[in-house]
Amino acid sequence: MATEPLNDAEGLTLDHITVRFGGLLALDDVSLRVTPGRTVGIIGPNGAGKTTLFNVVCGFVAPQSGALTLDGKPFRPKPHHLTRRGIARTLQGVGQFNGMTVLENVLVGARSGKPEADAWEALERCGVAEHARALPGSLPYAKRKRVELARALAARPRILMLDEPAGGLDADEIRWLADLIQGAETTVLLVEHHMELVMSVCDEILVLDFGRPIALGSPAEIRTNDKVAEAYLGAAA
Repeated sequence: MATEPLNDAEGLTLDHITVRFGGLLALDDVSLRVTPGRTVGIIGPNGAGKTTLFNVVCGFVAPQSGALTLDGKPFRPKPHHLTRRGIARTLQGVGQFNGMTVLENVLVGARSGKPEADAWEALERCGVAEHARALPGSLPYAKRKRVELARALAARPRILMLDEPAGGLDADEIRWLADLIQGAETTVLLVEHHMELVMSVCDEILVLDFGRPIALGSPAEIRTNDKVAEAYLGAAA
């Protein structure tokens, strides 16, 4: 069956974004186009500006210069309006409401006219439906990470933003996470330190170093990029 051609304006675009915190240049002229249906990774050493970039997209940080567009129209994100714009984000670690059940936590993320159905579907998809009536604090860390993912998926987002989802997970859980990302059927923005995961699921990768974009390309191109190797080796030295 023929598919509709992709409009050049579709998707999320960051255009020459610069962010300063006092004398610190957190993002330095960063541009990125995130086209629908692709998984884009954002990597770099600690302090490279990855989370700041996520915070710009979510409206927690306003850039000093540059602009964002969504489907070719100016995009001025506000944290409390993200869900209605079709954007969902997980946090580093877990950020559940411990006084609410797992199901209630996931319902917070649902936005359609059938929130409970969406919540249950997300719980099933993330393998934690059996814990729906439990409190998050009673679950192992890996299960709580799955609840975090379920809450984001319950929003049926057009853009799913994952902030270090592999942190604290073992090899089996990371393989499960890779399968989930590859089957997400949505646009994914991924900040992650686990390079094997990034290389296996991403269509394109942006590399930041001290806020500067130093490389943008396919996993194969990033793997063999001298500037990327130098940034990581320098950070480890």
